Amino acid sequence: MTVYALETEGLTKEFAGFSAVSDVALRVKRHTIHALIGPNGAGKTTCFNLLTKFLEPTRGTIRYEGHDITGARAADIARLGLVRSFQISAVFPKFTALENVRVALQRGRGASFDFWRSDRLLRHYDERARALLDDVGLDGWAERSAGEMPYGRKRALEIATTLALDPQMLLLDEPMAGMGHEDIDRIAALIKRVAAGRTVLMVEHNLNVVASLCDVITVLTRGRILAEGDYAAVSSNPAVQEAYLGAQIAGDGHG
Repeated sequence: MTVYALETEGLTKEFAGFSAVSDVALRVKRHTIHALIGPNGAGKTTCFNLLTKFLEPTRGTIRYEGHDITGARAADIARLGLVRSFQISAVFPKFTALENVRVALQRGRGASFDFWRSDRLLRHYDERARALLDDVGLDGWAERSAGEMPYGRKRALEIATTLALDPQMLLLDEPMAGMGHEDIDRIAALIKRVAAGRTVLMVEHNLNVVASLCDVITVLTRGRILAEGDYAAVSSNPAVQEAYLGAQIAGDGHG
C-alpha cells in the first residue's frame, strides 16, 4: 500500500465566484521530493496557502499522515511537523545568521521566546544552530547579519531556520525565485541533501529547475491539475507544452 504524507480531495478556493484552485486531488508520497509547478497565475501559491491553512478552503479535504487537518489552524499544522517557507525571504535582517537559527530552535521551549533573556542563557542552542548552518553551507556565515547576506545565502538561511523546527515535511514556496544559475544550483543541491528522510513539496514555475530534483511533478494551470508524473512524462505532454508556450521546456532555464 502506498503511503502518502499529504493528500487532498476536491480542494477548492473561490474568491467572489472566481476559482483560484478547483477540485485539486494531490497525493505526495512520503520521503519524496514533489514539485507543484505551473505558469504564473496557475494557483500554486494559493494551493500552498490552503495546505498550510493561511487560507481556508471553500470546500475539499486535506489529510496529513492520514489525519484530517482541513479544520486545523496554521500553528497547529506546523506543530505536527508540516513546515513551510515563503517566496519572500523571512528572516530577521538585523540578527546574525546564528541568532536567526537560534530563535527557531527556541520553539522547543513551547510558547517562550527569550528575546529578553541574556545572551549567555541562550548559548546552549549555539552548537545545534551552528550544525544547521553547516548543513546548508553557511558554516562561515554565522556571525554575519542576515540583512547583509547575498540573496542566495539568505534563502539558505531560511531553510536552516525551517530545519530548526524539526519538520517531517517541508513545503518550499519558490525557493529559487530571483536567483542566478549559480545560486539555483546551490539551493537545488541543498534541497536534495536536506530531503533525506523527509518529504518535500515545493512550488516552482520553472520546469527545468525541478527536472533532476523531483521524483514527481504536478502541473497546475488555471487552478486545476493539468498533468502529473516524472520529468520525462510531464515535459513531453502536449498540454503542458501548450500551457508553457514552449518557453520552459525549450528555453534557457530562466523564470
